[in-house]
Amino acid sequence: MTIPTRTLGRSGISVSPIGFGCWAIGGPAFRDGNPIGWGKVDDNESVAAIEAALDAGITFFDTANVYGAGHSERVLARALAGKRDRVVIATKFGNLIDEGAQQAVGRDASPASIRAQCDESLARLDTDVIDLYQFHIGDYDPEQAEDVVATLEELVQLGKIRSFGWSTDDPRRAAVFARSEHCAAIQLHANVIDDNPEMVKLIESENLAGINRGPLAMGALTGKFNRDTKFADDDVRRRFDFAGKEGRTLDALEHIRDVLTSGGRTLAQGALGWLLARSEAFVPIPGIRTVAQAQDNAGALRHGPLSAEQMAEIDTALTSLSLR
Repeated sequence: MTIPTRTLGRSGISVSPIGFGCWAIGGPAFRDGNPIGWGKVDDNESVAAIEAALDAGITFFDTANVYGAGHSERVLARALAGKRDRVVIATKFGNLIDEGAQQAVGRDASPASIRAQCDESLARLDTDVIDLYQFHIGDYDPEQAEDVVATLEELVQLGKIRSFGWSTDDPRRAAVFARSEHCAAIQLHANVIDDNPEMVKLIESENLAGINRGPLAMGALTGKFNRDTKFADDDVRRRFDFAGKEGRTLDALEHIRDVLTSGGRTLAQGALGWLLARSEAFVPIPGIRTVAQAQDNAGALRHGPLSAEQMAEIDTALTSLSLR
C-alpha cells in the first residue's frame, strides 16, 4: 500500500497524514506537584511502538522538551537511531525543565533561553536539525512574540531548525507567527467533538499545516473510558471531569459511534478520519505508547478520510446536541 503524504505548510516537508504524539512516552513529570505526564511507561514498549508506527507508514513524530522532562526526546532518539533520514521530527520549547527531578520548573522565551533549549533538544534527540520547532507557551504576549519569531528565524539560518510554529488556539497569536517566512504550522486543539473553525480558516488562508493535538480527546474518543474510569495519581488525566467536558464527549460519542465505525473502522480510526476530511492542512498526532495503539492509529491511513456523506451525518448529529 502506498501511503499518501501531506505537506507541512510552506516548508515543503512531506509527512504521513497521521503522526505519532510522543507526550505519553515521556512517563511521569510534574509541575508544582501536579502531574503533567501520563504515568509510568515501559521504554521498551515505547520503542517498539515507534518502530511499529514507522513500519506502518507513520513518518511524523511530535514531542516536546517538557514531555517527561526530557525523557520523551531521549526515548524517541533511541527508537530512531539509524532511521533519522526516514522521519520528520517536531519538538517544542518554552518550558524549563529539571530532567533529573522530572519537573517543569518555569517558562522562558527569551532569545538566549530559546537558543539554549534548542541545543538541549538537539542533544537529547541526537540529531543535527529539528524539522519543526514549536513554541509551547500558548498564552504568550503576542507583542513579545515578535522577538520569539526573530530568534527562530536566526535558528533557521544557523541550520539548527528547518521550520517553526506555535502551539496555540488563539488565531490572533497564530497570525503573528504566520507573517514569518519559515513558519510552517500551528498546533491546535481539534477533534470530531471539538471543532476549531476559526483556526481552520487561518491555517488554510495562510498555507500552514494544522497539527492536531488532542485528536482522540486524550483517549476519550477511543471508547475505552466511561464515567467510572479512574486514573493513577501520576496521570494528567486524573483531572478529567466526567460530569463536565469529558462527560459531554462520552455522551456525544454515542450519537456518532455508528458513523465513525462504519466501513470496518475502529472508533479511533473514525475520529482520525474525521480530521483528515475536515481539512487537507490537518495532521493529527494521536498519543501512542503501545504497539497495539500504533497499529490501530496507523490503520486510519488505510481507511483514509471520512466521506462527505459521513461528515454531514456527524455534523447533523452534533448540531442536534448543540455541539456545532
